[in-house]
Amino acid sequence: MRTIHVVTHPEATHHIDHVVGGWHDSALTPAGEKAASAIAAALRAAVPAESTVELISSDLLRTRQTADAVAEAFGVSPRLDRRLREKSYGEAEGRPQAWLDQRFVPPPAVGDRMGHEEGVAGAETKAVFGRRVYAAMDDVLRLPGSHQIVVTHGFALTFVIAAWIGMPLEACGLVNFRGASGSITTLREDDFFHNRQVVTLGDTRHLPE
Repeated sequence: MRTIHVVTHPEATHHIDHVVGGWHDSALTPAGEKAASAIAAALRAAVPAESTVELISSDLLRTRQTADAVAEAFGVSPRLDRRLREKSYGEAEGRPQAWLDQRFVPPPAVGDRMGHEEGVAGAETKAVFGRRVYAAMDDVLRLPGSHQIVVTHGFALTFVIAAWIGMPLEACGLVNFRGASGSITTLREDDFFHNRQVVTLGDTRHLPE
């Protein structure tokens, strides 16, 4: 049986500064650091002590800090993978959210949503974004251990889950799996039928009040 625990990083400075995240390298806030410790404790309680655990994380600072808290709880070192980064918003990153909102071109209700250009120079399309997350998940699924922990971002979570359930990338134009900051999503594959489940989506019960 394989279980993948997908963590979305908790509160970071771009959240409270109201600036665009993406590849902007924001750090966890004090509240985010406390939440990262709670995430680590919840995962340590959920994973049997004798299990082999691989820890894979986006290489941005806020996810690295989250992964470091988890790594300490498990006595492992995180493997950093830039393909697990959040969507790139190009020249909007680090700018006020209002700057992006004024320029953002929403995707059409029908038509090419995956290849849609959002009106901001350098921003990734959903197709480019999804392709790299799918590639990262291909490598995660080649790992031999019974438990993997993947530390990523809120928007990236959709493509992590879609890759897990085998959804063709071109079918992802309308899909959105939401997980709050600091949440844990649990994915499980049984070792008989090899069916893949989404056991929990965006669980936040472990987070401090």
